[in-house]
Order: sequence, then C-alpha cells, then structure tokens
Amino acid sequence: MARHAQRGDAVHVLIAAQGIFSRTDGSANGDALEELRCAARRANAVLGAATVDLLEYPDNRLDTIAMLDLAKAVEEAVARYDPEIVYTHFPGDLNIDHARISDAVNVACRPTPGSTVRSIRYFEVQSSTEWRPPHAGAVTFAPNLFVDAGATLERKLTALQEYDSEMRPWPHARSIAAVEHLARWRGACVGLDAAEAFIIARHVE
Repeated sequence: MARHAQRGDAVHVLIAAQGIFSRTDGSANGDALEELRCAARRANAVLGAATVDLLEYPDNRLDTIAMLDLAKAVEEAVARYDPEIVYTHFPGDLNIDHARISDAVNVACRPTPGSTVRSIRYFEVQSSTEWRPPHAGAVTFAPNLFVDAGATLERKLTALQEYDSEMRPWPHARSIAAVEHLARWRGACVGLDAAEAFIIARHVE
C-alpha cells in the first residue's frame, strides 16, 4: 500500500468487520469501538491511503451473512473507486471472515466487459494464513508475486504500532517482530532485503 501511494496511486481501503466484536459479548463499548476505528484510520494514513471505509459486519461471523450482501458491499466500493488492482485475503486463511471476504471480492470483481479491475491479488495475514492446518483439499499459500518492500517496511511497522490492541508480544505470529521477520524472509526468497508476497488470482495485461 505504501509503495502504491509513493508511486502516486490512489489507495482505497475497505474494512468489513471490527475485530473488537469477537472479544466482547457482541455489544462493544462505544469508546473502544471508536478507538479501533481511529486506529484503523491512523494506520492507513501512515501508509498513505486516500480513503478508509469501515463497515460494521460482525467479526468472525461473516459465515452468517449472505454472500449476496457481502458481494454487494464490495461491489459498491468497486463502483465508487474503479480500482485497477484489488488486494484481498487468501481464501485458505483459518479466519472465516477472510475466506468469506475473499469470495465476496471475486464475486464483486467478476471479469465482465468494461470492468476496471485488471488484477486480483491475495495477501497473507500472519496468525491466520499459516495457522490453517494441512488436510485434504487444503490449499497452501504459495506466492507467485514478490514486491520489493525494502523502502517501505519501516512505514508498515509504524502503521502496525497504531493497532496496538491487535498486536501481540513476540514470539506471537502477530507481533511486530514476526511481521518484520516474515518480510525479511520473503525478501530473502527472491534476493531482496524485504518483500511482500502475494498470489495472483487473476491478471490481465
């Protein structure tokens, strides 16, 4: 995201669910919810996002929402911003919300005539993508696109610090240190200092 912003691309973010709901009885404290929203906006501002749209679907319960409703929410954002590249979750993530949103993105970004979407890319989420246990039919995250993140890694780590309620201490997979380690490893895989890794779901030249 920071790399796109540095290149002059307009980056738009759509967040479907608020994580705080899965850690409460479903009626999150208003102040806590507003702080999480502010954290999301601060983190995305660090990365250079032009807009951040926050929906209020129930966290870790998107399997209870009709796919039509989820896809329409994504379609509205696609119609509003006419993106050329869409990033979404890896559909094999352990988190059910990630899988549902990934499917909704693919529905909303169907390759119909006149669509502005030229590329759909799956990203990995630490403490979700790698936590899915292997079993029959499971798909492993095997990236086929690596993006140099050497110049933007520090900005990513700074943005994550705004999400202190979501981050965990090392050696948790969702710690600042673990995020840096993964970026360094993904970079080393392709001879770079740091990288972000993706799976190309569809790409049209």
